[in-house]
Amino acid sequence: MNQQAIKIEGMSCASCVGRVERVLAAVPGVDKVSVNLATEMARVESAGPVDFAALAQAVDKAGYQASLPPPEPGTAPAANASAAPADGVAPARRGLVATITPSGGLAVLLAALFSLPLVLPMLLELAGVHWMLDGRVQWLLATPVQFWLGARFYRAGWLAARARSGNMDLLVALGTSAAYGLSVYQLLSAGAMPHLYFEASAVVITLVLLGKWLEARAKRQTAQAIRALQTLRPESARVRRGGQDVDVAIGEVRVDDVIVVRPGERIAADGVVTEGASHVDEALITGESLPVARHAGERVTGGAINGEGLLLVRVSAVGAESTLSRIIRLVEDAQAAKAPVQHLVDRVSAVFVPVVLVLALLTFGGWWLVGGDAEQAIINAVAVLVIACPCALGLATPAAIMAGTGVAARHGILIKDAEALELAHRITTVAFDKTGTLTEGQPSLAVLAPAPQVDEARLLQLAAAVQRGSEHALARAVQQAAARTVLAPGAAPLLASDISALPGRGVAATVAGTRLLLGSTRLMQEQGISLQALSARAEELERSGHTISWLADADAHQLLGLLAFGDRIKPQARAAIAALHAMHIHTVLLTGDNQGSADAVGKELGVQRIVANMLPADKAAAIAALKQDGATIAMVGDGINDAPALAAADVGIAMSSGTDVAMHAAGITLMRGDPALVAAAISISRRSYSKIRQNLFWAFIYNLIGIPLAAFGLLNPMVAGGAMALSSVSVISNALLLRRWKPENAS
Repeated sequence: MNQQAIKIEGMSCASCVGRVERVLAAVPGVDKVSVNLATEMARVESAGPVDFAALAQAVDKAGYQASLPPPEPGTAPAANASAAPADGVAPARRGLVATITPSGGLAVLLAALFSLPLVLPMLLELAGVHWMLDGRVQWLLATPVQFWLGARFYRAGWLAARARSGNMDLLVALGTSAAYGLSVYQLLSAGAMPHLYFEASAVVITLVLLGKWLEARAKRQTAQAIRALQTLRPESARVRRGGQDVDVAIGEVRVDDVIVVRPGERIAADGVVTEGASHVDEALITGESLPVARHAGERVTGGAINGEGLLLVRVSAVGAESTLSRIIRLVEDAQAAKAPVQHLVDRVSAVFVPVVLVLALLTFGGWWLVGGDAEQAIINAVAVLVIACPCALGLATPAAIMAGTGVAARHGILIKDAEALELAHRITTVAFDKTGTLTEGQPSLAVLAPAPQVDEARLLQLAAAVQRGSEHALARAVQQAAARTVLAPGAAPLLASDISALPGRGVAATVAGTRLLLGSTRLMQEQGISLQALSARAEELERSGHTISWLADADAHQLLGLLAFGDRIKPQARAAIAALHAMHIHTVLLTGDNQGSADAVGKELGVQRIVANMLPADKAAAIAALKQDGATIAMVGDGINDAPALAAADVGIAMSSGTDVAMHAAGITLMRGDPALVAAAISISRRSYSKIRQNLFWAFIYNLIGIPLAAFGLLNPMVAGGAMALSSVSVISNALLLRRWKPENAS
């Protein structure tokens, strides 16, 4: 599935979002479209490549401008990026529009300067001073506000009407034009002191411009997390080539280059330390507040700050494949996606503007027929048009999602999509894998127990041969133990052939002509190998929390011995489980380890339910069974064997210290192996969903209260304009309160 991000300019409300989605979805080859008002981005999914020129043309016809976001450093621009103008608008037209109409703060300032003299008589009236501007002067002040500074509303409103749709701009253009037109009519046809409404039309436009300016500033704050991550990208790197250190642009750095990182500098790219030792500050990447020690052979992440030592780093990933780029992409994807609750808002927005137009006509007709006062009927209809604002509806959900995912990323919690953020607030049960999730995941070989007639050194040598080349944590422990064993003079390590992994059970291999099996109790039982000779010893070790593996001769069906591994519980694990219980969340331990080891860890941490001896498929089945009981399940894991369960859960939570497979299957990734971040992820989800509900309440309540008040003549158009502007700003400001959130228990 191909995905393409497109920058959309000119959207003003939820109705605009719906129109852009419809025109993009109609382009041949496009399968799915999601448009976000807060980020002003569209995400287009298609089975094959879709020409950007066709997408830009469709957006342009709908009255908006499309452009491609800039490519990431070290990556080539899209092949079809030049197929259309950068924003889908002819350069001459784009330049003319920008020249004629000021924007941003300047437009607000000019509109305020023109409008203030029009409002001044009303302000003086409150102080008992009766003074009125000449009608012709009012017309001279209101006209540039209406047709110059307010040109954007006419332009966007006309394009919406031409596309047989409606938006906020159309409502503002119709409402202010009615007030302005009535005032011109009164000025031309009435007596010496006509009742004019130039101040209403000018002030409404000024307030709406002010609201849009404040809204734009607030939206930039919601995207602060993305900008903070982007600033971590160094512009250059010091590369060692031919014995010389050369400064090159970051786009010229290649995999396997050796970069030199001096104290205090940012690490230019992901890699492995080949020489040197230092402490590295990864706070903005993982949320870890303290610098972490890095030595030769350990990985470092591009964007982190080097501490006191000089490091030589061999580059392992650049450009779009770097950790920082993937983090930014994940956050951007989450902020661009729609939460399920947004689909209700989209359905409301699709009919919002037509309904408001009908209500305005009914208001005009009702006042005219009942009171016979066309002037009052027009003003009340104008108030209805102006108070109705689909802006706040369009911003309510994406603003909260942007703020929530942004602050979560700053604390090391990457939320892949909006659905995961929304679902996580409903989690009632969290299931944990054991090794690498609640324990350190770095087991050591604690006990070697050979069967009778088997030498201990021979047992270790055979086990090391079977495990050679494996990246499993237990295999590494065997290899490390074997490396410390002194072989007899002239002896060489044994080599294995025909190695085959047995998922969830162990591994088989041929060593010195003998077929060996190394794995779990389940594997031995399935192969009919008796464990009686060492069963008592195994039970004793399991009760003390050790993980047991057995080595057997498959050809002779003979047990050769057992290997017992010890793994330390993570220091934060107990507090993590306690935090979940305090949130009234049930905890479960699902592990492929033996029952004794699982019980030892689970009981020490206070886990409420413990299930051991599970294959990967068993974990997924256990998750499905829990879901059938009506629970909303989160699965936390870090290994390949956890991927089925992560995918089966309502919300998968992966440790970034684990495998890429686990992270791809999960909706949430924890950037450091701290289980306390699980409770933190649920906490930010709850806070974000609360903000979504609050925002939707305010967005709807403005209209539910404001429109009837305007229709019954209880709302002045200027007050309506101020309320409309305030609605969008209040929704975003409420979402920005999420930036204060901090995890309570994470280290």
